[in-house]
Amino acid sequence: MEKEPLLMLPGPVPMPERVRMAMVRQAINHRGAEFGSIYADCVRVLKEIFRTKNELFVISGSGTAGMEAAVANFGRGREIACLVNGKFGERMYKIAQRYGTAHEIASEWGTPLDIASLEDRLTAGAEMVTLVHNETSAGILNPAEIVGKLARKHDALFVMDGITSIGGDEVRADAWGADVVVTGSQKCLAAPAGLSAVSVSERAWERISPERPYYLDLASYRKSAGAKVMETPYTPAVPLFLALREACLIIEEEGLAPRIARHRRNSEAVRMAAKAWGLDLLPELDRDHAYSNTVTAVKLPSGIQDSEFRGTIKKLGIEIAGGQDHLKGRIFRIGTMGATGAPEILATLAAVQHALRIHGYSPREDGVSAACGVLG
Repeated sequence: MEKEPLLMLPGPVPMPERVRMAMVRQAINHRGAEFGSIYADCVRVLKEIFRTKNELFVISGSGTAGMEAAVANFGRGREIACLVNGKFGERMYKIAQRYGTAHEIASEWGTPLDIASLEDRLTAGAEMVTLVHNETSAGILNPAEIVGKLARKHDALFVMDGITSIGGDEVRADAWGADVVVTGSQKCLAAPAGLSAVSVSERAWERISPERPYYLDLASYRKSAGAKVMETPYTPAVPLFLALREACLIIEEEGLAPRIARHRRNSEAVRMAAKAWGLDLLPELDRDHAYSNTVTAVKLPSGIQDSEFRGTIKKLGIEIAGGQDHLKGRIFRIGTMGATGAPEILATLAAVQHALRIHGYSPREDGVSAACGVLG
């Protein structure tokens, strides 16, 4: 353990030993009953985590593959309203540009979404809405339920990226009217990177495009999943499925509600530490938006160089994230996803506090003690 880095990133995250060991075995026939049972286990638990009764499929491809599958299968040739207040909302917009007529509804990263402009675009005829539920680039949780109600009001499909919220925060795909929902394996599920899961509503199936991609054709995934022995249409990344099943079983054993409570407690501890240090969080909130419960984005104090600051923390065996694109050098981000608990949180906060001090910033108070008050 001593030589293994502690990844406190917004993904990938540390994997439980059971998940890692699940991959250490001989190859199996991915067209056989054993793989079918493994796949079925993954789907069964993931549907509970998504809070959906809709069909769900696992793709051998990262979360971005799931995002593209969602748009490519249901958005081709359509008017698509893309809500953007961070890097991954922007990514969804860029994907939408390739398949339909995409309209960016942009806010500054980490600020509230422009819901009024979304309604205007829906009134003007948008047929699909895309939303990143939890925007890790800025540490903000977006109001999926509000967006879902608007989409239904205007009979538009609602595509939701739940890549960094599913398994770590409250997600109610069906109750929120989310037609196509995506997650990734290496975030809150605490599995290896390389898989995505996509759920699809009946409304979405009724509107599937006749022109679909080959590898990401969700109709093909539906047909294969419905076979006598459940399978994928193309060769799956079998070791990753083995690991994902173990990760899903761990979530089932912990219980979804306690898992969500743990994620929220961990993120609150990080926020309390930042407050004690006298540092500001990046997001600007209103009554409909909240701080992310899986990653915290903190403004870097003036005069501290990001690479040196995070380099000091890395020398202590812990990796946290910096800002992306125009936020590079302006913020640092601490992930609280997956299997992490008080030991990992407190070790990370102690390292951050140390790095702040040696790089010239004097914290107002002891952030580690403040976090203990939440975790204890």
